Amino acid sequence: MSDGQNGKFEERKWPELPEPLLTETVRKLHAAMENEWDSLRQSACQTAAGRAMWKHVINDQLAELLAGETYLRNFYDKIKKDLNNNAREVSGVILAVRTLWFDSKIEASLNSFDGGASQVVLLGAGMDARAYRLSCLKESDVFEVDFHEVLQMKTTILQAAAESASSHQQILITAKSLNRVAADIRENNWLQKLQISGFVPEKNTIWVLEGILYYLSNSNAMEVLKIIADSCNLTRTVLLADFMNKPSTTLSSSMFNFYSDWPDHLLPSLGFTDVKLSQIGDPDAHFGLLHDPSNLFNKLRSLPRSLQTHPDDGTPCCRLYLVQASGSPSQAIPLSTNSL
Repeated sequence: MSDGQNGKFEERKWPELPEPLLTETVRKLHAAMENEWDSLRQSACQTAAGRAMWKHVINDQLAELLAGETYLRNFYDKIKKDLNNNAREVSGVILAVRTLWFDSKIEASLNSFDGGASQVVLLGAGMDARAYRLSCLKESDVFEVDFHEVLQMKTTILQAAAESASSHQQILITAKSLNRVAADIRENNWLQKLQISGFVPEKNTIWVLEGILYYLSNSNAMEVLKIIADSCNLTRTVLLADFMNKPSTTLSSSMFNFYSDWPDHLLPSLGFTDVKLSQIGDPDAHFGLLHDPSNLFNKLRSLPRSLQTHPDDGTPCCRLYLVQASGSPSQAIPLSTNSL
């Protein structure tokens, strides 16, 4: 088996970059992002770079183009260092597992709708390319929600690449439709902007919150989750999200804010009726990418989730929870009332 088949990293060579990425137009666009964007917006390119470096398991043909050479080089250097040091966990493995988990849950959730019109909303979409790479979205309307400048830059890069490519390299969406919605989910008008862009609250909907919640304040994150939970009263609703626990926020105290040690308790309190939680390394969050049985994730999974520090060495127990929650009008949790 090759590393592309079993998901294991062998010797990594610097990838041959796609021709559109090397054009002067696209290079200038990426230079502008590197010089003008803050760290939150730049994280979109870093995520794309991680997916590009793990393209032997993630089918994302646009990741390199959307990441840019600088972020690709930075990620490549981290991976090369890990391989040289025989690290148990290679840089980007969490991102790779997370991406594949979301991909698989999106497809499974769409299949659970048993046909009919459906929508997929990606909050904080960044440089996500699922609308171009997931065939399961062929009957779904996809909405990408993010800052205006992020979506505008993404659109401009893809247009520039399409103009530079030959006819057999056209960039085509696989989704039924793709709508980009410029909105800041920290503000109170993002749902209105989403509806103006064609989102129908009564249609079956999958909400994808990948790598976004922990950047929000507690109040902003809770408001977003409550809005999505309220949609369970209107239609079949699926939430796919990743949550950091409290120790994980210490990895970047200037960037990470919201956390939940028990999202499987939090979400039912908001109105979701079916919640399933996974950790990196669980059977549905492994994908053959964690080869060393002594890897960090297996160690964490063997410990009670209530522990904040590891009993052996006192290091923080940093966990990332992958959570699927759902609800529908027929499953709505009734409000308790006091008898007169």
